[in-house]
Amino acid sequence: MSAAPEAKFTEETVLWVKQLTPKLMSFAITRPHSYRFSAGQFSRLGFRDGAGYIWRAYSIVSAEYADTLEYFVILIENGAMSQRLAQMQAGQSILLDKTAFGFLLPGRFTDGEDLIMLSTGSGIAPFLSMLQQPQLWERFQHIGLVHSVSYANELVFNQRVEEFHQHPLVAEYAHKLSWQPVVTREETNGALNQRLPELLHNGSLAQGLKLAFSPQRTRFMLCGNPAMVADTFKTLLNMGYSMHRNKLPGQIIMENGF
Repeated sequence: MSAAPEAKFTEETVLWVKQLTPKLMSFAITRPHSYRFSAGQFSRLGFRDGAGYIWRAYSIVSAEYADTLEYFVILIENGAMSQRLAQMQAGQSILLDKTAFGFLLPGRFTDGEDLIMLSTGSGIAPFLSMLQQPQLWERFQHIGLVHSVSYANELVFNQRVEEFHQHPLVAEYAHKLSWQPVVTREETNGALNQRLPELLHNGSLAQGLKLAFSPQRTRFMLCGNPAMVADTFKTLLNMGYSMHRNKLPGQIIMENGF
């Protein structure tokens, strides 16, 4: 749908809604022809709320070239936006800010051979978007995708990760991918069982991904809850890695999940 030229948002249509667990959902909306984003960025979505609006930021799951926009959401108990999303159905309208935001962009790294994507909860969304871009696979020799959740039923993208091996644009590179789920509150076959900072510190994560981490070749991207991002960042600093800045290249780029 279109908007008046002066409007900062468009009004889009909800195409489908999937309730994945009582707290997790995904949905897709129509994409305006003029909407541009880079894999790793997030949208501001909203609803009219009386005389005003309610807005929240959500990372985009879709590829840059997709015709629709997909999102993965954790529903917050008593959250104003979560209550709206929990009741949302296909065919309803939702507001989309015309501008995409965020700097969780792998292209910011100027060097490095291995890319490690560390996520908790909905923080996996931008990485799923990135992994649909052939340029990412061409850029790095190995890619490690790590998703940490509390319970096994929250690993809702296992099948999606497997499907990269049949993806029409990236299947030829999918052998470069190492996938490591983490479940912190119960034992699960194939999953590690500690928080990401501990798994980095004790070497279990590198072992699980079958990769040797080093500041010379390894680059880390962090996205998830603020506590994970902060604690993991401190751990990486203690291991000899540094924050990447435009004028001072480093090995870490991070963003809190939404």
